[in-house]
Amino acid sequence: MKLLETYILRRVSQMFLVALLPVLAIIWTTQVLQRINLVTDSGQSIGSFAKLATMILPSIIPVVLPFALVIAITQTLTTMNNDSELTVIDAAGARRSVLVRPILLLAAAVSVFSFFVDNVVEPRAKTVVRQMIAETYADLLSSVIEEKTFRKLDEGLYVQISQRMAGRMLKGLFVADERDPNYELIYYAKEGAVDDTGTTLIMHEGEVHRKTPDGNVSVINFDSYSFDLSDMTENRGQATLKASDRDLWFLFNPDPNDKDYTIRPQTYRAELHRRLTDWVLPVVFALFSLAIAGDARSHREARLHPMVSALAYAFALRWAAFYAANQIDTDPEYIAVLYAIPIVSSVVSIVFLGLHKRLVMPSFLRDRMSSVWRRTQERVLSATSGTDGGTAQ
Repeated sequence: MKLLETYILRRVSQMFLVALLPVLAIIWTTQVLQRINLVTDSGQSIGSFAKLATMILPSIIPVVLPFALVIAITQTLTTMNNDSELTVIDAAGARRSVLVRPILLLAAAVSVFSFFVDNVVEPRAKTVVRQMIAETYADLLSSVIEEKTFRKLDEGLYVQISQRMAGRMLKGLFVADERDPNYELIYYAKEGAVDDTGTTLIMHEGEVHRKTPDGNVSVINFDSYSFDLSDMTENRGQATLKASDRDLWFLFNPDPNDKDYTIRPQTYRAELHRRLTDWVLPVVFALFSLAIAGDARSHREARLHPMVSALAYAFALRWAAFYAANQIDTDPEYIAVLYAIPIVSSVVSIVFLGLHKRLVMPSFLRDRMSSVWRRTQERVLSATSGTDGGTAQ
């Protein structure tokens, strides 16, 4: 690799890490906080929380990587243009490949890494997470839930236990079930116990209050009542794996006897084609980023910042791919659409690069976004100037 190519590769790689790490940290934090109730509601240790947080990370990385690459490429090339480095490169008679080659090498490396994470690391991490959740809820009532404390077992399902006795016996049971929108159920029982399989709560000497949306309440007394816990216990610690939890080899050749596959075979088809297309997005994003910001431009030219245009294309492309992948569940014809999105985008970008033309947004969108971008910059500068002036005064 030539010295100039090494220089460009180093600058883009550094900017890529600068863009990737903060965004990844923010999204990871929000995802972890959404699942903190799993740990607090089930009495798990800080070690379990740390393990859960670590297992969430692989599902975020493939999503963030392409956008971080767009930011790195457009920001680096814009800075080089402002410093007249792109103009010097063109004036020296250097080929376009001097600029394109190092960036595409980085994009290819990011794509390979994304493929590895998406098809090897992420399925295993999701399997571990589901197993953790299954084991947490497997014996939740008889061993985890604290006495005289309300606990949320599931969305709309709450339970309280007055006293835990020997032999899996429970005293003073209260269960509120609001999962069905057609009615609310409230159970009271003097005592109960979780069966040996961990999937059923058997209550004795109690009553159940059933309230309908119109406000009518019916009360039924019972000597014995069986409450199903199989949805929470996941068959006593055995997690049910879904299409997104499977590795690539299983998606190519699913087990026809697999319980989830027999119920939703179309989701496995959609997941397979999503896996085969998502990993190439870093290369596709790199191509149109080069087509947008890879040429020398005059400083006097009034234009929208290349990063804004590139990110707008990136979000539109990512949304289109996401929509097509979701539609495959019900309409297999969207498989062709899913593959056409990155192919057409790449071909268009390559044509613009080969013709030494800039890939620009439609004029009405460009003008609108440019005015919004200018107003945003003016407000930021005005706020900064006002703050500095107040401090100086």
